[in-house]
Amino acid sequence: MPKVYGTGIYEFRHPRAAEYPLPADAAPAPAVGVPDKPAAASVGGAPITLLDIQKDRLTGIAEDHWGSPAAAAAFKAGLVREIYTTELRVEGRGRKTVPLHRVMILEVSQYLENYLWPHFDPAESSFEHVMSIILMVNEKFRENVAAWTCFHDRKDTFKGFLWRVLKLKEESLEDELVRETILQLVSLKLWHTLSFGRLQMELCLNPELIKKWTKIKRREAKEAKKSDQPVNPSEMLENKFLRNLIEEFLEVIISSHQDGGEESVLNESLSGQVDDSCVLYCERFLRPLVADVAVVAKCHLSALYSHEKGRLFAQLVDLLQFYEGFEINDHSGTQLSDDDVLQAHYYRFQAFQLLAFKQVPKLRDFALSSIGSLHKRADLTKKLLVLSDEELQDLVCNKLKLISEEDPCSGRRDFLIEVLVAFFEKRQSQKDAVNALPLYPNEQIMWDESLVPSINYSGEGCLALPKLNLQFLTLHDYLLRNFNLFRLESTYEIREDIQEAVPHLHAFINNEGEAAFRGWSRMAVPIKEFKITEVKQPHIGEVKPSAVTADVTFSISSYRPQIKSEWDALKEHDVLFLLSIRPSFEPLSSEELAKSTVPERLGLQYVRGCEVIEIRDEEGALMNDFTGRIKREEWKPPKGDMRTVRIALDTAQYHIDVTEGEEKGGENMYGTFNILMRRKPKENNFKAILESIRDLMNETCVVPEWLHNIFLGYGNPSAAQWINMPDLLEVIDFKDTFVDANHVQESFPDYQVTFVNSDGTENLYPSPPFKIKLSKKMREISHALPGNVNSNSTAKNTDNMADGGSEKEKLIVETYVPADPGPYPQDKPKQNSVRFTPTQIGAIISGIQPGLTMVVGPPGTGKTDTAVQILNVLYHNCPSQRTLIITHSNQALNDLFEKIMQRDVPARYLLRLGQGEQELATDLDFSRQGRVNAMLVRRLELLGEVSKLARSLRLPEDVGYTCETAAYFWLLHVYARWEQFLAACVQNEDKPTFVKDRFPFSEFFSDTPQPIFTGESFEKDMHAAKGCFKHLSTIFQELEECRAFELLKSTVERANYLMTKQAKIVAMTCTHAALKRRDFLQLGFKFDNLLMEESAQILEIETFIPMLLQRQEDGHARLKRCILIGDHHQLPPVVKNMAFQKYSHMDQSLFTRFVRLGVPYIELNAQGRARPSIARLYNWRYRELGDLPYVSEQAIFHKANAGFSFEYQLVDVPDYRGRGESAPSPWFYQNEGEAEYIVSVYIYMRLIGYPANKISILTTYNGQKLLIRDVINRRCKPWNIEPPNKVTTVDKFQGQQNDFILLSLVRTRFVGHLRDVRRLIVAMSRARLGLYVFCRRSLFEQCYELQPTFQILLERADKLALNLEECTPFTERPLGETGNIHYVTGIEDIGHLVNFRLEHLRQMQFMQYYAPQENEPPSAVSENNADMFPFENGTAGAALNKANDHMVVEENGDASDTTISNKMEEDTVNAKDDIMQEGNMIIQGNADGDVATEDKEEHTDMKDKMEEDNAVSKDKVDEENAKAKGKMDEENADAKDKMEEE
Repeated sequence: MPKVYGTGIYEFRHPRAAEYPLPADAAPAPAVGVPDKPAAASVGGAPITLLDIQKDRLTGIAEDHWGSPAAAAAFKAGLVREIYTTELRVEGRGRKTVPLHRVMILEVSQYLENYLWPHFDPAESSFEHVMSIILMVNEKFRENVAAWTCFHDRKDTFKGFLWRVLKLKEESLEDELVRETILQLVSLKLWHTLSFGRLQMELCLNPELIKKWTKIKRREAKEAKKSDQPVNPSEMLENKFLRNLIEEFLEVIISSHQDGGEESVLNESLSGQVDDSCVLYCERFLRPLVADVAVVAKCHLSALYSHEKGRLFAQLVDLLQFYEGFEINDHSGTQLSDDDVLQAHYYRFQAFQLLAFKQVPKLRDFALSSIGSLHKRADLTKKLLVLSDEELQDLVCNKLKLISEEDPCSGRRDFLIEVLVAFFEKRQSQKDAVNALPLYPNEQIMWDESLVPSINYSGEGCLALPKLNLQFLTLHDYLLRNFNLFRLESTYEIREDIQEAVPHLHAFINNEGEAAFRGWSRMAVPIKEFKITEVKQPHIGEVKPSAVTADVTFSISSYRPQIKSEWDALKEHDVLFLLSIRPSFEPLSSEELAKSTVPERLGLQYVRGCEVIEIRDEEGALMNDFTGRIKREEWKPPKGDMRTVRIALDTAQYHIDVTEGEEKGGENMYGTFNILMRRKPKENNFKAILESIRDLMNETCVVPEWLHNIFLGYGNPSAAQWINMPDLLEVIDFKDTFVDANHVQESFPDYQVTFVNSDGTENLYPSPPFKIKLSKKMREISHALPGNVNSNSTAKNTDNMADGGSEKEKLIVETYVPADPGPYPQDKPKQNSVRFTPTQIGAIISGIQPGLTMVVGPPGTGKTDTAVQILNVLYHNCPSQRTLIITHSNQALNDLFEKIMQRDVPARYLLRLGQGEQELATDLDFSRQGRVNAMLVRRLELLGEVSKLARSLRLPEDVGYTCETAAYFWLLHVYARWEQFLAACVQNEDKPTFVKDRFPFSEFFSDTPQPIFTGESFEKDMHAAKGCFKHLSTIFQELEECRAFELLKSTVERANYLMTKQAKIVAMTCTHAALKRRDFLQLGFKFDNLLMEESAQILEIETFIPMLLQRQEDGHARLKRCILIGDHHQLPPVVKNMAFQKYSHMDQSLFTRFVRLGVPYIELNAQGRARPSIARLYNWRYRELGDLPYVSEQAIFHKANAGFSFEYQLVDVPDYRGRGESAPSPWFYQNEGEAEYIVSVYIYMRLIGYPANKISILTTYNGQKLLIRDVINRRCKPWNIEPPNKVTTVDKFQGQQNDFILLSLVRTRFVGHLRDVRRLIVAMSRARLGLYVFCRRSLFEQCYELQPTFQILLERADKLALNLEECTPFTERPLGETGNIHYVTGIEDIGHLVNFRLEHLRQMQFMQYYAPQENEPPSAVSENNADMFPFENGTAGAALNKANDHMVVEENGDASDTTISNKMEEDTVNAKDDIMQEGNMIIQGNADGDVATEDKEEHTDMKDKMEEDNAVSKDKVDEENAKAKGKMDEENADAKDKMEEE
């Protein structure tokens, strides 16, 4: 069995972010006794360069003191003090922060790894030493790189370090190493610091804790007696630490004034308390402490809470109050229902009334009043006004014991009332609050920076956002956090779309004083008329209307046909946005622009979302109707240019707007809308997903019991592993999993494999298929291996135990002869040809057993093949169960689905849902409509077979009229004859020819390719006869399945039946599952097993929703198996907003979280994609990633790359034309030198004869991607050189591969987001045969995180090594032999080489063209020789085409010839999306870009933008294009004249 690992070495980001932005006016103090340092670059100023870093004095210090092991050994404590004092220390109070660029230089120089930590001593190290380590760790958090790796080798020392940190009041709970020590602070002992009254109240409310509390007191008394010293538990550091921290926070709150000078410090402290309240094991003991000191009440009464600078503070206080009153039983962890919360409220209030009746005479009227008249805040406060200050203090502190009399605020009347009211008021149900929340964002939320931060969030500071950490309080808490984050992420994307579309409209105030528009936008159109048509009455128990509809009329006359068709394509449920634009009468001055907000600059007043109900043309005819009101044959093209859209407004938002309008007496905003905006359909599905999440919160959400605790992050991580599950499959029929008997023995090396027949006798010549009975050892030996344990050492220990222990356990493998499937070729089952590795076999065994299976699939290890075989074996072992397949992308789903079709699973049981079905490379249609049609066609074919069978039996043929008549025919005639035949056979087994003579259906099978019966052996003929009967029974079984399609008449009913009853394997993307969840529930969709591919690339909530696409059965979840396959070492889900990604961890997948929690997983350990030498560049990231025998045996992997001396190489690219990287716009990085170099190498490869579809060009930034495409168009099109297979970003190429990869890393100042090792792994693992990396060596070789890869790359020369003697793509030169190396000296050198070969090729083609036409006059030559003599028609072009057949290999050893388009694919996002998404990766002082998703409309969008700006720029572009064309024609003419002269 394969090793099953627990938490991997891979470390994810932690919830705390570093906080040291560099103010514009801040500059570090000069070092004592050394020359002045270079001035720090401000965040908004010029970025620091690599040359500045190299010249910096810190770089020199690093080289001298920790640049080498020998230098690092000589530790100087004084140097640490000096660096901290002169470079890192911040003097004074207030928000003065650490100089960011100084910390960056120290962190990059490996100050922590090589100097601080190796020489740290808990007892002797100085304060400066501790603070320096803290700053380095925080910088790693800010950079999103592994922070705790270097600490694991000195665990005991690390505990001492943490205790030093506790005295400085710093903490982190994410890493296991940190958590072991820190959790001592949050335990029941914390209650030693509670006031006496609060302690008694908590013990009375939780009687199960009284026994534990008594044990703690006794233990402490014994320890005090042993030490002979009185010990006060409340004064111990671990008990009082948190209370002291909170009290210091409250002191600042009380002493702060309205100037808001301390708001940043307070926000950080409050954010920490919110984080602690979100974790169950902290919350259960921390909540009483927070209530005891009345943190929320004091914050509410503070000056900062109502101050304009305290907006973020107020939001954090509200968040803390929310979690303080969260609907959960703190100690059992169970979710409280609304009824439970209400009953607890009534019980608490009644107890208060009873106490008031007995002990407070002034509150007698209060005690006799109904609860319904008192539990609102205003009513309760009014009733308490009758008490004097002394009476109120006595009630709160002595009688109710809500706070202590020693509290410094206990004498304040407003504080006492706030505490009392907050404790007894009725809180709004969380469910009701979510239901009352509008799903569409409005203008107030969109531009609230504390909720939806800008793109330039650098990871510092706190925000009022929920976080997706390792653990959650309840499923409701999990859904609520995801709901809020998903809503805000979609708000951010909508905001960016508005900011992109509105400026193109060029709004102004016309002579009538109304807003008008002189421009145009592709995504926004002026509204001609808007009117609300209907406001329906609220449902019972609600206040908001049940529905609000409106009509919007607009004109599309100014658009060209393509954009008109896009507006006409609007359909039901599409989301639109209504904008109210009112620009200023005069343009804003520069000062006003600097101070104004984005809405003020745009003139934006209101934003409201809506949903399309229907759209009509100018004549009122219905367009895009899918309800059946218009038949397909009656549909007509829309008339005119006026369109009227009926929309549904958000009823919750409408109610809020109307109520506020009546209270404030303001204008009716619904009469001011003048712009209708749409969004791209693929990016506009947020509402359906939010509705699905909200529906889940309103339901009794049931996760399988075996998965519940693990899902929330608690309990035993291996509890859901198959070895701990009930109802295991004791015997597994592996079908075609094993290729032969040796394959079985190789798959179970720890067992003595014994092959037996079905009767128990030993089989000396076994052959597949095989059945295996799982042994007891197999169920006990699979345990999780902690992430910090070396698997190699564990393997050695296991081997030693095996050698020194007993003999190997026997594994009984049963061989059997499968039933004859039938006499026809189509009856033969499809067979697997993949020789699975032992690890893959272990993953298959785990996947077909109940429980949670997690498979980590490194690049090229056959994840898809493993998944397909799990599905295949699962179908045959559990034929009645249904399986749901989920993937992130359509491409991955199609790859998986196409391979399933090659297995022995009938096509009628397969169903593919979603839009990507059209891309399936198959002749069959697996959509719902396609499967219905296929079933109807199959029904006719089968009924024809029934009629044929009836004729052969001399019976009337009308039995094949319907499925029902065929069923009767089967029972009365077919099955009856078979039973008679079997009865006769029992008495005539000694007659060899009996079966041949008496088989009742011989005439029907007379058309078989081969004779069925030989008459030589009764047994053989009987086996063949059973095969024939199997064929017949299959026919009638299929007819029985077709019977429903015969009874159901409508296509919709048939399609729904197919999905809910017929299909055994249903496949869809995670987005489709979220969008259609309501439909699935309504139809009663059910499944037993869930298999999720690419699960490390899927958002948490998009992983969770597919688990709940079916209704629970009697309070229990039907789901039996959950199989997650992914790779957390590659890139995570895409989140565009950096704050949600970095602060809230929204890009954390469920797969990654399970790995971090220590859930056992199987890591595939043999890759079959790349050459072993190329695989070295990334296999260090995985535990034991080796190579399949295939990559060592195939000749293609042993031959060198023609024209290149090495199969991989790092190519150092110097500055080109005096510069390296550039940013034409913020975060849009380009490097012209690398672009020219890569395109030159690409042309060189094409000239040799490499196929274009075998070469892909990748880069790490969208700006470089577009630049490379421009260079390709400029340099390749004139020569008719076909573009490469793809020019795209590393992020978009994840999950794909190609034979040859040319990679541009772009950056020359800072490493950028490639420092995320996951992006590096993706970049290095895309190539199969050749990888050539173009970058700035001096920058990337210094990066600590990238060292394992770049050390291998730099073992070779950093100048491109070519073999110019090889001019064809075929070479016999073995890998490892370089041949005669020609080193390319630079960009110009490779350019001259390519130009020389192109010119030489031009001359050869010219001569070949004129060779048979020597008498033709020269004037017959075209002016454009490049067009006349296309490169593809030359000899090199022919060689390129021939090369296709020699460079095709697939993972896992399967050879295939995948047809790939030779055209460059259009991307899927416009230039704005590229720029904005790249900005997500910005880090102050180290700005990064992110990679946008692609869109097929990119070039059209860019063209529209040019048109939208103004006509002048269009004319300018046309003029420049004309000049360029004239220049190109002139150059072509000159080249032609030159060739004629030669």
